[in-house]
Amino acid sequence: MKRKIAAGSVAVALVALSLVVATAAAAKADFSGKWVMDKTKSEGVPAGMEQTMTITQTGDKIELETKITAPQGERVIKDSYTADGKEVDFTPQGPQGPMGKGKRTAKWSADGAALEVSEAATLDGPDGSAEVSATRKWWLAADGKTLTIEMAFSGEQGVQKSKRVFVKQ
Repeated sequence: MKRKIAAGSVAVALVALSLVVATAAAAKADFSGKWVMDKTKSEGVPAGMEQTMTITQTGDKIELETKITAPQGERVIKDSYTADGKEVDFTPQGPQGPMGKGKRTAKWSADGAALEVSEAATLDGPDGSAEVSATRKWWLAADGKTLTIEMAFSGEQGVQKSKRVFVKQ
């Protein structure tokens, strides 16, 4: 009888553990949707710049199309992240298109609530090449209607930080 109770307790514990693991896996943030930058809540954004993002997310794969409107004109940048923690090659995009090569790693935070991205690249410019690096952290507000992206960009001019806050449309 004691063996049956012990076996039953182990089975219940295993079921409970599998539910916790399944819930944790399902708790990853979903950034899907159309997002418009709220300039009043953002920091370190160039004057006169507007930004919208359309994000499609399937599991760990995040596809985004970013539209930037600035005094210099409008441009659309397509990019993607795979949040599996593996380093991948990527092509940095500048105002005139591709401008070098780099390595990027994207992963979920331990609780799955944030996306953490780090990258290093060699940019090709008119004065030669330059080494740059960047980190980004994405997270949603509890209501899922506000997306915040904090970025630190390191290059020849030192570290530049920004915080962009987007509202879901």
